[in-house]
Amino acid sequence: MGLFTLLKLGNQHVVDWEMSPEYTFGTFESWGGKEQVRSKISRTERIYYFFIDAWDETPRLCLMERGVKHARVVAEILAPPEMVRKCVDEQGKVAIFERTHGINEEVKNWLLENIIETCDESKIVAIEEEARESLGLTGLPGADEPLPSELEHVNLPSGPAEISEGDVVALIKKYNFTDHERNPEGKFSNYLVDNGDGQTVTDKVTGVMWQRGGADIMSHRSMRRELEKLNADKLAGYDDWRLPSMAEALSLMEQEKNRDLFLHPCFSSEQPFIFVDATRRPGGYWFVDFKHGRAFWSSGTIPGGFGRFCR
Repeated sequence: MGLFTLLKLGNQHVVDWEMSPEYTFGTFESWGGKEQVRSKISRTERIYYFFIDAWDETPRLCLMERGVKHARVVAEILAPPEMVRKCVDEQGKVAIFERTHGINEEVKNWLLENIIETCDESKIVAIEEEARESLGLTGLPGADEPLPSELEHVNLPSGPAEISEGDVVALIKKYNFTDHERNPEGKFSNYLVDNGDGQTVTDKVTGVMWQRGGADIMSHRSMRRELEKLNADKLAGYDDWRLPSMAEALSLMEQEKNRDLFLHPCFSSEQPFIFVDATRRPGGYWFVDFKHGRAFWSSGTIPGGFGRFCR
């Protein structure tokens, strides 16, 4: 298939025309859901599908490479804008955090005629690996830089908590955190500095040191084991790493997207939503989602999530 050869992905790949963003959690993240059973995907297998990214003012048609614990957008397809917009409009009213969509039959037929069968190179924009994987420390001040005079230190709640939806709303309003569902105009000002170890940054506003990378998707129990191992190995020389509180995780939320996340580019983009050290009252687990820009909860039956630890 010429498309995959052009993108240097080999020539033995197949597009899954049935796959769409709404099916990805059950297929690649929850492990064991009905979609996972349907697809029988191994840990090393890669699935390709087209989707529409409608987070920006102009929606984009993209090609996704997906697997268990793996996701990357490999190309943007320069399809006719009116056709892509029509596909988005057909979705009707959607929640504020639903901004990625599957394709319709018209888009599929256009792809078959113009991309898959003829591979028109002028319509394919490869997204380079360096752009995907770069952790943008460029421009961050060094660890010795003092907190600017216009900013003040803020003590955020830390440690485990049991919180309700009302508690989350109150927390967001108290600190004016950005939550693109509950408080889209909110803005919490950080002052991130580079600790010079290649592994961590510190927010001098909150005093919290953050892991730049993170842990792959796993259960809540295995996430705790991963944290124990990280402390035993003394990441960056410290053994007191922990899960962030809801407030600490929300303090990193940005108003604008960087590399498809509402998160500073100094952090890895491979952890789109992370566990926080909070359970939901009356039940479930809380997460902060940098892909869709909000806090959300999930029931204990699907407790999978990524991790980013702090201290």
